[in-house]
Amino acid sequence: MTQTENAPLAYPFNSSQDLALSEAYDRARDTPGLLRVQMAYGEPAWLATRYADARLVLGDQRFSRAMGLEHDEPRASEARRDSGILSMDPPDHTRLRSLVAKAFTVRQVEKLRPQVRELTSGLLDAMEAAGAPADLVDLYALPIPVAVICRLLGVPEEDRPRFREWSDAALSTSSLTAEEFLRNRDELRAYMAKLIDGHREQPRDDLMTALIEARDHGDRLSELELVDLCVGILVAGHETTATQIPNFVLTLLDHPGELQRLREKPELIGGAVEELLRFVPLGSGAGMPRYATEDVEVGGTLVRAGEPVLVAIGAANRDALRFSDAGTLDLSRTSNAHMGFGHGVHHCLGAPLARLELQEAIGALVARFPGLRVAGDVTWKTEMLVRGPRVLPVAW
Repeated sequence: MTQTENAPLAYPFNSSQDLALSEAYDRARDTPGLLRVQMAYGEPAWLATRYADARLVLGDQRFSRAMGLEHDEPRASEARRDSGILSMDPPDHTRLRSLVAKAFTVRQVEKLRPQVRELTSGLLDAMEAAGAPADLVDLYALPIPVAVICRLLGVPEEDRPRFREWSDAALSTSSLTAEEFLRNRDELRAYMAKLIDGHREQPRDDLMTALIEARDHGDRLSELELVDLCVGILVAGHETTATQIPNFVLTLLDHPGELQRLREKPELIGGAVEELLRFVPLGSGAGMPRYATEDVEVGGTLVRAGEPVLVAIGAANRDALRFSDAGTLDLSRTSNAHMGFGHGVHHCLGAPLARLELQEAIGALVARFPGLRVAGDVTWKTEMLVRGPRVLPVAW
């Protein structure tokens, strides 16, 4: 068991200008123990890069998210973030998650598939009619999850463009000062509070009305928890999926053999999405540190009580000790226990919805445009927690 005292390495490792997994992760996985890293802000942290270590830290109750609110959390931006439900431990986390979980079961989400299929078809019709080159992000990848999550929450269609700027600010790493970050957060909270008031006056058959019922009649969450839960669902419910659609397209175009296999066997789409979730490292780096509540040994390193551990899911998903040919994209891979949606109590609540949207979006696009290709310079997101194209011009 080791307690390394070397100077921490600057983190994160990944570039924001591509989707590659930094070679620094390969070196970290091959080095005994955990790596010591330092982000731009906050205290140093341990970095878990191996699959077994990642599952331990994410799944063991000896590690806490809520303790981060009491510490100078490792982070890429100046602003300190209270991430609502994502900053909670059980039982508070369980209390809030249970209020939303029923809306995101596989059975409930599957009811949305015809709507999502109709939506993707209509967007592809419009793209084709407008002609190439077309920005896949603005015309296709972004509208799909935005429309779906807004319908679930009951956000008016005319308001959908408004929260794009707020969402970017919520996920920004270093482009905003702490004051700017807080101002954007307060604006989004104020908008959501007004929307909640409207739903109170005129209840509807949507998730927001159900949460208001739990607040007003069941007293199961505070007003601020209600607002932040709706904000969290709105932001998290579209951003990662909207980013992964173009990421998956670029990855498939970089692997023409696998893309052709998917075209010839569209029934592979379910497994293909799982493999792309494993293979594509979405984050610029690990975030949301877990704090040890007691001394815990992780991967041969003693993590002392009160020390944070960052979990590099992208690196863990390429661990050769867990996945055969881990660095190879194989759309026919089976038993794919990737951690693209996390692990443990904070496993992504919206995973079934994201899977459905990704399956429908990628499947429809691949089928419609056999000659799909990049048709210009890709503009990449910068200074964001997630990485991917902001603009992706394509032709067919």
